[in-house]
Amino acid sequence: MSGKDNQHLAPKSDIEISQNAKMRPIVDVAREKLGIPAEYVQPYGHYKGKVSLDYIASLESKPDGKLILVTAITPTPAGEGKTTTTVGLTDGLNHIGKKALCCLREPSLGPCFGVKGGAAGGGYAQVVPMEDINLHFTGDFHAIGAANNLLAALIDNHVYWGNSLGLDTRRISWRRVVDMNDRALRSIVSSLGGVSNGFSREDGFDITVASEVMAIFCLASNFADLQKRLGNIVVGQTREKKNIRATELKAAGSMAALLKDAIAPNLVQTLENNPAIIHGGPFANIAHGCNSVIATKSGLKLADYVVTEAGFGADLGAEKFFDIKCRKAGLTPDITVIVATIRALKMHGGVAKDDLKGENVAAVELGFANLKRHIANVRKFGVPVLVTVNKFSSDTPAEMAALERLCKAEGVDCVIADNWGSGGEGAADLARAVVRTIDTQPSNFKPLYTDELPLVEKVRTVAKELYGANDIAYDSSVKARFAELEKEGFGHLPVCIAKTQYSFSTDQNAKGAPSGFTIPIRELRLSAGAEFVVVVCGDIMTMPGLPKTPAANNIEVGGDGRISGLF
Repeated sequence: MSGKDNQHLAPKSDIEISQNAKMRPIVDVAREKLGIPAEYVQPYGHYKGKVSLDYIASLESKPDGKLILVTAITPTPAGEGKTTTTVGLTDGLNHIGKKALCCLREPSLGPCFGVKGGAAGGGYAQVVPMEDINLHFTGDFHAIGAANNLLAALIDNHVYWGNSLGLDTRRISWRRVVDMNDRALRSIVSSLGGVSNGFSREDGFDITVASEVMAIFCLASNFADLQKRLGNIVVGQTREKKNIRATELKAAGSMAALLKDAIAPNLVQTLENNPAIIHGGPFANIAHGCNSVIATKSGLKLADYVVTEAGFGADLGAEKFFDIKCRKAGLTPDITVIVATIRALKMHGGVAKDDLKGENVAAVELGFANLKRHIANVRKFGVPVLVTVNKFSSDTPAEMAALERLCKAEGVDCVIADNWGSGGEGAADLARAVVRTIDTQPSNFKPLYTDELPLVEKVRTVAKELYGANDIAYDSSVKARFAELEKEGFGHLPVCIAKTQYSFSTDQNAKGAPSGFTIPIRELRLSAGAEFVVVVCGDIMTMPGLPKTPAANNIEVGGDGRISGLF
């Protein structure tokens, strides 16, 4: 008897459920579910592998499947379950007889040991092997970090050996990275210790997922494009403010060599042995928050339905999916599924986390303002919208009826899904609703703004149209940087806004759907290789810190080698 049929006998934690999974060899999943011959899968152990780029290139003439984006309301401590829903919907589509796979981001070690633990779904809607996916996986993040830090080493080495390019050490913008939350590394002084160690200067670290190398890795269309983009990275300026690129340091080739194996997408499986591609992993609050273009485009050739997700709420991940990833990769999403929970809506309605179990229809109605704005925002991109409720046992019929009534008033279907408790079977109704919407509502996708709009107006458009702000604010140095970027020919690039994920505003405590505020811009960072401009707003950090009680404190390895406490 299965755990889903007898949940009182089932393991209690996500990791215990994953450790009891009956996985298939990954070469069998590739062959039987996707038609990929075994010789085109490079196994990393028995249950994970990389798909050959040569095989993917051979699929170019095949028609694309349907692209489904899963996003969510503004996240709360109550939890929304975006990845759980993405995996559950994939299993649900396969359950109703469709050929589907999901494309996800690789988890960062930072959150795994920081706030939330692992990031491979939950309950009976997970991707496995869960511990491998969360901890090192196939080494992609290490390769990305090494490539980033090789460039950093080459920069300082160039300065040490005479600085023939004339780099102004005060204007070196390239930062080092590490895939861990470590606030002590945010701002440092490097090259101390005397003449033999180089020229001391201010430096700093970002978390690996915020690196431009990660963005390039995720936005490159193939290996040649990857290497070209790496060469286009601007690492700093001369005293005359002339940009110096990685190609001038002869860095692109060696950086690409470190990424040669990593760039092939990773194939794993769900608990129900359905295929999942997991590749790349930028955060959506400080980066563009989407899995790799190579993974998504591969999925569209391999399956009839591809379910992907974008990080955090729709104001961050979905906006960047539309305005950066789809714009650059020529993708056309067919539908957007917005994930909500009754619990999270009640928090947006003012209920404290400890009081969420009690019925509170009024709070659901008040918190709906957050979901309503996300619905309206997605519609501005011309993409059909569907709302799904990730079911909790504490949800009451009255609360669900209120949410369904409110969604109906917005002209949006609201589907309850029990992905967590029942896997694909629990998401079957959602899968049917997704297919029905795709078949009856054509997508008229378009980005929110045009390439020709000035950079500052792109930021203002996002702030006013999606966040609900009155305007943006910035000091004279940021104003000068906007003008400098326009003059240098970067004005056509999209903007990647970095701000708190916990609110439409830059005040993480402003829940619901605040309006009338101002978005303060602190800094602009050019990502010339990734081809966007990062706009740092409020007090957001590109190197997170650990909480008072990190998730790392609860992770153990038993005598049998089994990990516990990881999600």
